[in-house]
Amino acid sequence: MLSRVAESIYWMARYIERAENIARFVDVNIRFNLDETQRGRDQWLPLVQITGDDELFAERHDRQEREQVIEFLAFDTEYPNSMISALRMARENARTVRETIPSEVWEQLNEFYHFVRDRDSNITSESLEGLAGFFQQIKQHSHLYNGILDATMSHGEGWQFANLGRMLERADKTSRLIDVKYFTLMPWVTDINTTMDDLHWSALLRSVSGFEMYRKRHHAITVRRVAEFLIKDPDFPRSILFCLNQARYSLDAINQAGRPRVTNLALDRLTSLNQGLQDLNVPLAIDTGMHEFIDQFQHRLNDVGAAIFETYFDRARLDSSDFFGTAGLVMGSQ
Repeated sequence: MLSRVAESIYWMARYIERAENIARFVDVNIRFNLDETQRGRDQWLPLVQITGDDELFAERHDRQEREQVIEFLAFDTEYPNSMISALRMARENARTVRETIPSEVWEQLNEFYHFVRDRDSNITSESLEGLAGFFQQIKQHSHLYNGILDATMSHGEGWQFANLGRMLERADKTSRLIDVKYFTLMPWVTDINTTMDDLHWSALLRSVSGFEMYRKRHHAITVRRVAEFLIKDPDFPRSILFCLNQARYSLDAINQAGRPRVTNLALDRLTSLNQGLQDLNVPLAIDTGMHEFIDQFQHRLNDVGAAIFETYFDRARLDSSDFFGTAGLVMGSQ
């Protein structure tokens, strides 16, 4: 497989996952605010602050209210990390490899993109309940895309690159959702260990579709148990550890399919990050600072992404056949 094809498939999957997780990111705040508005706490700017793009937001908007924040995160075509921008980039990457992916995948992705693009811009002024319904539809479109991808695409190198991108993006966004809860959305010390605290943790679990699976494993909702579930549960599909395990599986399969090499920086970094997460003492991380742990994790995950680019996609320094075996020669030269 040519490196340009692998890269397009990898980013197609990452961008779709990013769009879904932006929907989840906004949805968890909607759920929080359905309770908080009764208490005079309608917080939206923290969603922008946690992305690190608050300066860009301030340049484009003079108010920090719900409509402006949702417009920025979901529908701003000039903001490169918005939901619509992610879907546009996913569609563009898929278009360049239409001969490689199943037609059903392209059709669903195209429908997903147009569903968001053609949405009435007045959606941002709808009620919280109406917004929750819209973002639920976003998640359903993404689930359908992932189901079609897994059911129709051969699980060879191409699918492994898609799964690699999907899992790395999901791990990153699950970590950010946890960070939102700890760092911005729940700064009220008086709410800790109260019914309101339980409601917020329940909303967080629901935002990753994990409430029922958590309750099957645990009865009471506690900070430690929820954090351990979302970070280290080996079976829940949106826990960070599960995502890294799956990403490592795909990267190992890609490595074995290519020509043997002495070292693989991407695999080494991912393996190290995976092992560190398995060894993590979650109660200690909570006591010493969950935000600091998440921040360090995201930096290391970015290092994994950089190593994947250097190892597989940097065509300025690599010949595709060196890393993808004879399959690259069959498809043609770059």
